[in-house]
Amino acid sequence: MIKTNLFEETADRKIVQKKGCFSVLEYSHDVSVSLNTAISTYFASKVGVRKRHVIAQLENNAVILQSGLLQWSAGNINGHVTAKGKTDMLKKMVGSRVTGEASVKPKFSGTGIVMLEPTYKYVLLEDISEWGGQLVMDDSLFLACEDSLEMSISSRSSLSSAVMSGEGQFSTCLSGNGVAAIKCPVPHEELIVIELENDALRIDGNFAIAWTPGLQFSVERTVGNIVNSSASGESTVNVFRGTGKIIMAPACGCIGMAAP
Repeated sequence: MIKTNLFEETADRKIVQKKGCFSVLEYSHDVSVSLNTAISTYFASKVGVRKRHVIAQLENNAVILQSGLLQWSAGNINGHVTAKGKTDMLKKMVGSRVTGEASVKPKFSGTGIVMLEPTYKYVLLEDISEWGGQLVMDDSLFLACEDSLEMSISSRSSLSSAVMSGEGQFSTCLSGNGVAAIKCPVPHEELIVIELENDALRIDGNFAIAWTPGLQFSVERTVGNIVNSSASGESTVNVFRGTGKIIMAPACGCIGMAAP
């Protein structure tokens, strides 16, 4: 049996989200600072830059984490990698080197608590069933997901689209029924949701957070040919075509974020 005050609200911390087996613990301000960093930390908390933890409460089930994100676990928790035998492990390790993605991810199963390393980014808890059972994102945004979801690596339609878009050649696709925790540069209320029905969305930058895999992705010139594009001051845009859903940040790119 585990007893903890982790889920009790205090003057400094509280649970701000809960979905599936996941909870998001947020600190209103960070008091674990020095005299030299106190001022910057104080003002950072005022604009929403706060420390957050993703916590998974397991009851004979399992979660998959991004590689290296486990901070601690308590209870009857067993950890192993998401690979089926040595052959699958080798394929995933080779795939990780080729794609630059952390395709070999640890899985933790059993009954107890699993706590992830803190992040100062916002956290989205997305029910994949609300996306029609499939969601695509850049692997750098993935934090954790329930083991009921299937995970795969999807590729852009062409190498040129990956290079010009800044989005990368490979993305992580989650399918099935379950909840995923996603890192995001902005809070949920600032996200822009676009639903396309046989239409197109053009984005000048890598602002897309997640999208449905049925959409066709390409990179196109903004204005006519390359001469007109140069003259207009615009070059290329990322284009999503077809029928599906996209969530995007309003003003800042999210892919390849250096901050934790």
